[in-house]
Parts: sequence; C-alpha cells; structure tokens
Amino acid sequence: MSLNIYSSGFIISTCRAFVINKCSASGNDTRMYRPKLAENYTEDTWLKLRDAVGAIQNSTSIKYNLEELYQAVENLCSYKVSPTLYKQLRQVCEDHVQAQIHQFREYPFLCSLDNLSFLKRMNRCWQDHCRQTIMIRSIFLFLDRTYVLQNSLLPSIWDTGLELFRTHIVSDSAVQKRTVEGILEQIELERNGETVDRSLLRSLLGMLSDLQVYKDSFEERFLTETNRLYAAEGQHLMQERDVPEYLHHVARRLEEENDRIVSYLDQSTQKRLISCVEKQLLEEHMTAILQKGLSTLLDENRVTELTLLYQLFSKVKGGLPTLLQFWRDYIKSFGGEIVCTPEKDKDMVQDLLDFKDKMDNVAQSCFARNESFINAMKEAFETFINKRPNKPAELIAKYVDSKLRAGNKEATEEELERILDKIMIIFRFIHGKDVFEAFYKKDLAKRLLVGKSASVDAEKSMLSKLKHECGAAFTSKLEGMFKDMELSKDIMIQFKQYMQNQSEPSNIELTVNILTMGYWPSYTPMEVHLPTEMVKLQEVFKLFYLGKHSGRKLQWQPTLGHAVLKAEFKEGKKELQVSLFQTLVLLMFNEGEEFSMEEIRAATGIEEGELKRTLQSLACGKARVLNKNPRGKDVEDGDRFNFNNDFKHKLFRIKINQIQMKETVEEQVSTTERVFQDRQYQIDAAVVRIMKMRKTLSHNLLVSELYNQLKFPVKPGDLKKRIESLIDRDYMERDKETPNQYHYVA
Repeated sequence: MSLNIYSSGFIISTCRAFVINKCSASGNDTRMYRPKLAENYTEDTWLKLRDAVGAIQNSTSIKYNLEELYQAVENLCSYKVSPTLYKQLRQVCEDHVQAQIHQFREYPFLCSLDNLSFLKRMNRCWQDHCRQTIMIRSIFLFLDRTYVLQNSLLPSIWDTGLELFRTHIVSDSAVQKRTVEGILEQIELERNGETVDRSLLRSLLGMLSDLQVYKDSFEERFLTETNRLYAAEGQHLMQERDVPEYLHHVARRLEEENDRIVSYLDQSTQKRLISCVEKQLLEEHMTAILQKGLSTLLDENRVTELTLLYQLFSKVKGGLPTLLQFWRDYIKSFGGEIVCTPEKDKDMVQDLLDFKDKMDNVAQSCFARNESFINAMKEAFETFINKRPNKPAELIAKYVDSKLRAGNKEATEEELERILDKIMIIFRFIHGKDVFEAFYKKDLAKRLLVGKSASVDAEKSMLSKLKHECGAAFTSKLEGMFKDMELSKDIMIQFKQYMQNQSEPSNIELTVNILTMGYWPSYTPMEVHLPTEMVKLQEVFKLFYLGKHSGRKLQWQPTLGHAVLKAEFKEGKKELQVSLFQTLVLLMFNEGEEFSMEEIRAATGIEEGELKRTLQSLACGKARVLNKNPRGKDVEDGDRFNFNNDFKHKLFRIKINQIQMKETVEEQVSTTERVFQDRQYQIDAAVVRIMKMRKTLSHNLLVSELYNQLKFPVKPGDLKKRIESLIDRDYMERDKETPNQYHYVA
C-alpha cells in the first residue's frame, strides 16, 4: 500500500484509536495479557519495522498493516528496548539521507536552466524527506511520545529527520552554495520583470528556515546582493529619470519587496530588506531628489507626487528634517521673488494669497498636517515678507481698500469675509504694522468721505479683525473715524432744521462732515476761491456749529469736497457728480464761453498740478464735458478750454472720475515719512519710559529693552541716533567714567 503525506494524520488517529479501544476492552490492566517477548520476536519485529521504513523511504507498498506496525512499536517500547529501537531507527534514516547527497554533487552546472532543475530536484528531495519523516513518525509515535519525550537530550523523530537532512545534505558546502545561488538567481530574474515559480522559492526558503540555516546561509547573501542591486539602480535611475517617475519607481520597488516577504521570504527578513531598499533608493539620494525635483513638484502643484514624496521620506532616517529644510527654503525663495520684484507690485498681494493657499493645501493634503511643516511655512512667510520693508504693508492696505470699495462686485458678502480672513493671515506676518495702519487709515478716509464704501458691515468686520489681532490701541483712531461720520449725520439733521428757520433759504444744499483732527489723516490746507454763495453758506454753518460747540475751531478742507451740478446740453439736462475742484472749474463756464488754463487758475486759485489733473479729468477722460484746444491726453500751459455743448451720455447722473483723489507718488512718500516720524516719537517715548523706571542702564540692556517694547522693525543705528538726540535734549546723560552707561535726568 502506497500512502502520501496528506493521509498520515488519518493513519495516526486510526492506529491510536485501535490501540486505545483494544486496551480498554476488558477493563483490566493490559500488562496481564502481554506475552513474554523472546529475542527472536524482537529481531523479527525490528526487521518488519525496518522493512516498512525502507518501503516508505523508497515510496513502495508497505506489506504490513499499519495498526500492526504501531502495536509492534508499542510492544517493543513496553519491554524496554526503546533505546535500541531509537538508535536503529536513526541509523536507518541516516543511511538513507546520506545516500541522497550523490544526486546533487554530480548534478551538471551549465546554465540557469540547470540551476532551476537543480532547485526543483532539491525541493523534490526535501518534500519526499518531509513526507517520509511524517509517515515514519506516525508508526513510531509511541516511541516518540514515551522514550524520546522522557529523555530531554534526545531530539524527536521529526527533529532527527531535520537534523539528518541539514547535516548530510544542506550543510554540504557545494550543495548549499548552489541552492542559495539558484534561489538568488530566481529572485533577481523576478526583480528584472521575469516570471518565476514562487511556490518553489517558498518551499526552498521554508526548508532553510525549518533547518535553521536561513539566516546564515541565505539572508546575509541575499541582503548583500540586494544592496548591490539597488545601489547601482539608484545611481543609474537618478541620472536617467525625472523625480516624479523615480518616486513612483521607488514606491513600486518597496511594494514588490513587501510582496516577496508575504509570498516566500521569511518574515524575519522584512525589516532589514525594506531598510536596505529605502537606504539605497532614498536615503542615499535625498538631497539629489529634492534639489532636482521639489521645486518642480511645488510649482506644478503635483499633489500625488508630493504626497508620495512625504510618505517615502518619512520612512528613512533624517528624511523629514531634510524635506522640511528644502520646503522652508523653497517658500522663502519663491515668496521673496514675489515681494522683492517691484515689477510685480501690482499683483503682489493676490500672488501672496494664492501662494499661501497653495502651500496650505500642500501642508494639509500632502504633508499629513505635520505641525513642523506648518510652523516652518509660517516662519518662511514671515522671513520673506519682511525682506522689503514697508511695501508689502502698503500694498496689503491698498488691496483691502480695493475689496471694500463700492463698485466691487467680484464677491458676495460671504466670499468677501473669507478674503478678509485670508488677508489677515498675510497681515500677521508683517512686522511694520504701523505702515499698514497709515495707508489703511488714508484709504478708509477716502471711502467714508466720498461715500465709496461697499458695505458698513464689511468695514466693521475688518475693523474687528484688526482689533482682535493688534489690540484696541491699534484701531482706536479708526473707530473714531466711524464715530465722526455718525455724529456728522446727526449734526446735518439739526443743520437742515436750522436752515428751515432762516429768513433767506439757500438754493444750495450743503452737507458737512465734522472730522476730529487726531483721528483722520493729516491733509495739507489748500486755499481756493469759492463762489460767493458757498462762502456765505459756510459762514452760516460755522455760526450754527460754534453756537453749539464753543471753543472749537473749524478748518475747511476743499480737497475732500464733492458736489452734484445740474448742467444743460443740447441733448438735455444732466447731473454731474464731481469734486469741488471740478465744480469750481465748471462754474466758470456760466460766465464765459472759453478760458485758458492760466485764466482758470487765477479765477479758482487751484494749485497748478491739481488744476492740470482736474482739467484732464473734464476734457480728456471718458466724460468730456469740456473741449481742449489743442487736442491731446495731457494738459499743458497755454491750452484753452470751452464748454462741450454737444456732450452726450446714456445716463442722467454722470460720475466724472476724480483724478485728484488717486494717490500720487508724493502722497505715498508723505505717508511713509509720517510713519517714520511717528516711529521716532515712539522710540523716544520708549527710551524715556525705560530710563525713568530703571534710572541707570547700559547701552546693550537699553537696546534689548527697546526691542522688547517696540512693535515695528528698527535698526540698531536708528536706536543709537534717538538715544543721542535724547542726550542732546537733556533727557538722559552718559556716565562720566563709563561712556556705555546712561543715567536718567529727572
């Protein structure tokens, strides 16, 4: 009867059941029924067992009943011949295993096909050996579970089979070398894209593991070859492929190696194998990968590859710190180019907002919201945005103005709120917030005074954000501007009632905004020649206002005024919404048909530069209510102007662009200079405050204290100048013996 390995479990259970049933049938001690064992019986029984073992080893039919063989082993063990039986069994097995080695030593070694055949023969030999050992153990199970179990120094029948196979076959240097090289050759073929017999590799590597030679005979050689392969591959592919392609290749290689571990390699190899691949394909090339491709990935917003880059770099030692540094440097470089290129000033703020959105998305989506990367991004933004003092703050203020100004139909209220939130994020990075405040205040004044604010709610929302970010002191003047506008409305209601009670009502409707000088930007007073009716109405309002608020002084600001004029053309009547300067020019044409620029200037008293801009808006813009002779876009000395009676427009009320309200270079310089002057006052006040409290202080400690208190960037040289100025003004003095020491002068 020929049996295979899969039926052995059934045989064992059957044999055991037979013996147990037989012994328990009478209910008495089985030793009473055992016959006396003669020597010839022992010899005959062993011969029978050896014959059965030989049949198993040669894959031929066993002549005897398996239950009978199992019972024979039990009988021999019961009569104390177990040592001899174990020794004889071991010898028979050893003789058989020793005979197997010849087929491997004589095997030809010509090509890879011969190697594969060799591996298949080795696997067949191993499988046969396992099957035979299991079958033999099932027959000698009683010996294995009594005598062998009671002698701790003796290996079990299964372990004996493993030991014999290891000693006589696998430990043979030539056989082991060829087996390992054959396995390595198959793995290399698979790594090169060829199909191999994975079940064969799994069986052979399982053999090495079971025989406890896996680590020494295979793993070290395997890892050495893996190192060599991937070191060469990494060098080659880094030169040949672009970074996205290389990253996908690395990810694929790691996936392949993990699949090999699941399919046929021992689990103990996993950590060292994956570490080897990561080291050779990633760790050795981290800087090269980032130098070659990070900027491109970020520029092109390659989210998939950036995510993969982060995941791969998080696996290797020093990967994330290296990526973090390159990420920080990229943001500084890209952002610095936006901020420090004057040609890009027009789009600077929008570019910064877009760049911030893009980097936020990368940090959130690709870098797993890693706190270190988010903080590095904030640090980088703060660094590059302050490389160019004052300008970013000025442009952010103007950007806010463009969003809050009436006529901005780009966004709904919800979208406008989101835009303002984003602007505040950029605003936080700015050191010179006082520059922003100066320009923001100037633009807010224009929006409030000319009625150009898109939404009071949006204005107050922005004010609330600034207050939350910078404190109440920062927004106190801005809030004062809103209070002035509310109070002015109440005053004008009272003034209208007052005018109704006058004996001589005016045909001009006057609206006045009363501004507290400390809250609003400073405006250069400009004297102009107003019509008699306007002057008279101003005096009436002055009398009314000072009657209610004695001790106050009113200073009229014609540069901020605007009016609505009724005009009659051939086409019909129109209303012109114009500035006060434009009003004065147009009213002249009630008195005459044509005037030169010099005549207009003499009659109105408007400053030359302002007058040219005013005439340009009336005669050279879209709504040309005046004709200029000679024609041209610019107004020059000697130009003459006449009323354009043929003027046509589809609207009844026409707003003529107020060119004089647009910021000039001089205004920008003036605003910046005012900020600089305010900073000097703040430095002086801080120095006096510190010295008054400390009385005596060294220069270095004083400077350190100033840096802690001042909220704007300042250079050591500027601080030194202010200290020298205070010494000259006797607020403090130098120590006579230690010039670097200062004393407060009470």
